[in-house]
Amino acid sequence: MMKLKTLILTAAAVAAFAAPAMAQTTTAWEMPKKGDFIVTGRVTDVFSQANNAITTAAGADTGLKVDVGASVMPTLGFTYFLTDHLAVEAILGTTKHDIRAQGGATDALVHETWVLPPVVTLQYRPLNSGRVSPYVGAGVNYMLFYSGKDKNGFTVDLGNGFGYALQAGADIGIQGPWSLNVDVKKVWFNTDANINDGALKSDVDLDPWVVSIGVGRKF
Repeated sequence: MMKLKTLILTAAAVAAFAAPAMAQTTTAWEMPKKGDFIVTGRVTDVFSQANNAITTAAGADTGLKVDVGASVMPTLGFTYFLTDHLAVEAILGTTKHDIRAQGGATDALVHETWVLPPVVTLQYRPLNSGRVSPYVGAGVNYMLFYSGKDKNGFTVDLGNGFGYALQAGADIGIQGPWSLNVDVKKVWFNTDANINDGALKSDVDLDPWVVSIGVGRKF
């Protein structure tokens, strides 16, 4: 609930910041079409439900599981319309996550890491009139872990790699070139976590949800 409240309050701040520019525009919002370009500033909550077992190098269960903390951060979306109904979107942003080992009486912070998870999707937008432009999409992502900090005597190494994503959302016209954007992505990504130089390991299904709200401008 607190993360959702933070997401909404920060999005409201983004909208308030953009309000003076919106107020100078009196033209009605028009549905995006071929050749249009939308830049969207979003507040994004990235959260994983990873709960994979931590084992020894030989595969014995330690009774511990991986927990990956959520992160709310600003992101940017860039959407280009190939046709009136097909668009390509790329999102850029970076998030910071705590990684914990949990089980029984144990709840230890083992690592903090930043993640650069660019996602590129191809969107289908069925409508060509009205004030709401809903869309669904599918695409790929790449997870790059950087600036990691080991904690509490543990060492953790995470593997970078590619995943894939599904998406659903909508642009809701405000006025002129401005619109409100709501967007949900589900990303599937698996990484190998080597702990204490391989003495412990985990096959981690991060599979995060990426939930965003923001304000877009059409060019």
